[in-house]
Order: sequence, then structure tokens, then C-alpha cells
Amino acid sequence: MRILLLTHSFNSLAQRLFVELEEHGHHVSVELDINDAVTREAVELFDPDVVLAPFLKRAIPEPIWRTRCCLIVHPGIRGDRGPSALDWALLEARREWGVTVLQAQAQFDAGPVWASVPSALRAATKSSIYRREIADAVVRAVLEALGRVESGDVQPQRTDPADPAVRGRERPLCRLADRRIDWFCDGTETVLRKIRSADGSPGVADELFGRRVRLFDAHPAAGLAGAPGSMLARCDGALARATRDGAIWIGHVREEGGENTGIAGLKLPAERVFQAESAALPTAPGYAPIRYEEDGPVGVLSFELYNGALSAQRCQQLRAAYARCLERPTRVLVLAGGADYWSTGIHLGLIEAADSPADESWRTINAIDDLTRDIILTSDRLVIAALRGGAAAGGVFLALAADEVWAVAGVVLNPHYKDMGNLYGSEYWTYLLPRRVGAQGAQRLMQRRLPMGVAEARRLGLVDRVLPCEAIDALTAIGASAQALAADPTLERRIAAKRLRREADERAKPLETYRCEELARLERNFYGFDPSYHVARYNFIYKVAKSRTPLHLARHRGPQARRPAPLRAVTGGVDRGQTNQETRHV
Repeated sequence: MRILLLTHSFNSLAQRLFVELEEHGHHVSVELDINDAVTREAVELFDPDVVLAPFLKRAIPEPIWRTRCCLIVHPGIRGDRGPSALDWALLEARREWGVTVLQAQAQFDAGPVWASVPSALRAATKSSIYRREIADAVVRAVLEALGRVESGDVQPQRTDPADPAVRGRERPLCRLADRRIDWFCDGTETVLRKIRSADGSPGVADELFGRRVRLFDAHPAAGLAGAPGSMLARCDGALARATRDGAIWIGHVREEGGENTGIAGLKLPAERVFQAESAALPTAPGYAPIRYEEDGPVGVLSFELYNGALSAQRCQQLRAAYARCLERPTRVLVLAGGADYWSTGIHLGLIEAADSPADESWRTINAIDDLTRDIILTSDRLVIAALRGGAAAGGVFLALAADEVWAVAGVVLNPHYKDMGNLYGSEYWTYLLPRRVGAQGAQRLMQRRLPMGVAEARRLGLVDRVLPCEAIDALTAIGASAQALAADPTLERRIAAKRLRREADERAKPLETYRCEELARLERNFYGFDPSYHVARYNFIYKVAKSRTPLHLARHRGPQARRPAPLRAVTGGVDRGQTNQETRHV
């Protein structure tokens, strides 16, 4: 079918649906919800079988939903209504939740139900659950709904609030006051639940050191305690604050207004925002984004990066940890990344907050290059990049520095830099990418600017193994596969072969030459007359709304647009007539 994704932004859920729908053979185009006139024009140009809305903040124009099959994705159980479904579920410590696909109509979230899929909820942040459990359930629900649309003979179900099977209800917008922390009365679990329900947006409003902030990235601080509300310690960028019955680590904050105009509005490590104040606090262990575990011949290095971002300092810490791993007598070293992200490349927030964003960009890209080079040059064991979460830009090429790339089903990759103001990129991509997909394939991928699922990445050669497991069980599956690899009798031959290949590659063109060529192009991005990288970074960090949909997403507007044969429009129950079964657009 021809499916138009109508979305407020091309966020993680929209990207996941994009790759899943294309993998199922549908022809997908995207339109950002800018205004009603633009939306109507997009529908006229693309003439979709279905308008699918995974993330909207406004209603679909009535002339469209009255004449088209318009499906709304709601991150709540059947009967739930309102803009803060997942927020309330986490605040109420729900352990079971779900998603619903409804048909659009005048009243929000009240249309006929096309699919409803249950989902478990972990004690985790809203953004983590949204990217994992909710996204998995959305994919299942959307595919079920589209199957019913294609069948043409199943009516959607009206939601009757009096039906005992309907467990949801209408809820208001979750406001800042609903998550307000009372440090003298709230215990650790309550404080964690409030902050997690607002992470990554809008954050919990609070004060630290007399300055108004939003709190993010909260974790238990075992072993710490003090007067409720008092600041106790610092560790690796995070600050510990006492609750009624313990303490929590606050990893990131965003200051609101205040004197620090250079960092106001930026989500940054808490210790970075309060440099002078935190210097007086003692250090304490506990907030540990980088962890290493070893089981016989297998070592696993995990790095939980908030939003997947690598600062220069974090690259240096990770590089030091990697060097310590190489001192261990393992034969297989797994770089497990984080549960939600492998890496999204350089830390744009800290770059934006720097006195010289160009200098900080240069410092960070060289730090991540150093780490990438160390992985490439590892010659005495096999290195596995195991992607439990998404990877983008430099994070993808950092993973490609390993000998093998494994990925959990459902992971989304963005192997390109172009969306960041035509950034050229480094991380030795000009060496790493062509050796997997060839020179022409590398050029196509870098210009494509579209997300990619692991199935397609496996076909292209970017991923060597797809792990058919839920993300929550990924470490267990990764560990078992790594142990099997370490026990493989051909392992030593493989290690020897990779040494020979690296020596041959070095003779053909030194690794340092690739780096120098990439950095020469990047220097122009950072310091040259074209400010597009700096403008794009600012717009990304401050979430500046786009004024139009980029043409690589809006295929109905780009040079590849094709006008389809007219399709019969419907309302209410679906009677699509003969659907337009076009070949998948690649």
C-alpha cells in the first residue's frame, strides 16, 4: 500500500515505522505536520491508501479524515485518551500498558479501534520505554491494523466506555505540578518515578543551588543518605541528592533562564552546569556509565551514554577503559554500548555550550577518531560491536571499526551525516564503509539520508548477525553468542587473517591518510565560510521546528515522485476497493 506518515517530527517511532513498513513492501512517504494546507497538498500529491500518524500534536484536517483512512497511533491502552498517556502510566507505576491504533475523527483518541496491543512496562525512563516496548507494540499494532485495511471486510470497533473490557479513561495533560518533588516527603522510588515519567521531555521542574532547572537521567544512589534535598556528592558528571529515605544520582539537567545564558535551555551533565558549586562536593562511586564484565574468554564493555552522545571527555574515558580491556586475557571482546543507544556520535549539546563550538567540535571528533583507531588496530582478539539500541552518524562507523557487528531486531541505524548541515564526518568512515559495501555503495548510503533497519543492514553488509530477541534480553543472547565464538576452533585463524588484512590495507593506504583527508573536509565544516553545520546543530539542540519536510523524506515532492492511479476513498469502515500494490521503493 501507499502509506503517508504524517508526523510532528521524524522521531524514533516514526523512523522505526518507516523502516518496518518498507521492509513489509509498502511504499512510504513522510510529511511533517506543519500546517493544514501543507498536509492537504501532501495527500493530494501522494494519494495514499492510508494516512498513518505516529506522533501528532494537532488534529488531522477534517476534509482528510472524512475522505481517507487515517490511523492514529496512541501510546495507551484501549479507552485511554489524552496527550500524556505514557506519563501517567509511569507515574502510577503501571506494570502493564499497551498501544492502540484508532481511526481519526473529530474527538481526540476516541475513534474506532483498528488494533490494540498490550505491552509490559519496566521501571525505566519514558524515553527508554517509548523507544523499546512501546515501539515494538506499535509495530505489531500498525501491521495488524494495515492487514485489516487490506482485507477490506473487517469493521473497526467503536470504544464503549461502559464496556468492562475497556480499562482506559480520559486523562488531562500531565503538568509540571503533577510531578513536583517534595524532597522532605518523597522516598527514592517516588522521586525516580517522577523524573523517569518526564525523561526525555519535559523534565521535572526543580531547583538546584538556588537555580531553576529541569531534571533528567535519574538513578538510585546506593549507600548515600543525608538531609532530604541536600546535595551529597558528585561522580562522573552526575550529582547526588538526598531523598527522604536515601538518595538519587541526577545525571543531566537543563537550566531555565538565569545568569548562565550560554547554557540555558541546553540539556547537559549536571556537574557541567554547576561546575563551581559541585567542586565543593566530595566524590563518591555509583554513577558508572562505563562498565566491564568478564566471563572466561569473553569480555563485555558496556557504555550507557545519555541519548547516545559521546563528548571528548567520555571518548577519552572509554578509550582508557578499552585499553584496560586489552590487558585482559580474553579472546573475544564485546562492545555492548547501552541498552537504548549504541552511540549517536559527537555530543552536540556540549559542543553548543562551549565557548567555541568549532573548537569543541574539533576536539570531540579527534577524541572519537582516537577511540575508533584503537578498535581498528586491535590485532590479538576479535572485537564485536553488539548493538542493543540505535546508532547514528559517527556512532555507526565507530561500530564498523569492530570485526563483526551484531544487532538486536528492531534497532534503527542512520549511517550518514548529511542531516547535520552537510557534515562530512570522520571516524575513518572512508576506510570502514567501502570495505563492507564497496565504493559506490558507500557513496549511495552517505547521500541517502534515510534510516535503515537491521534486516536491510544485514543484506547490505553493515550488520553481520541479527539477534532475534527482545532488547531487554539482549545481553544474555549476546553473551551466549560471544562464548560460542570464543569456543570456535577457527578463532585463531580468523584473528591471524584479520592481522594480515590490516597489514595489507595499511600498505595500500595508511590509516592516518584516511583520517587526515576526513579532517581536512571537517575543518571546513567547523571553521569555513559555510555555517550550515552550526545552524543545523543549533536547530537540532533547541528543537527548532522545520518549515518544510526535507525532500528525502517527502518522496511525493522529490524528483522520485510518481502520481499513482486514482484510488477509491472511504470513510468509517474500510472499503478500499482494489489497493494499489506498487513495488517497494528503494
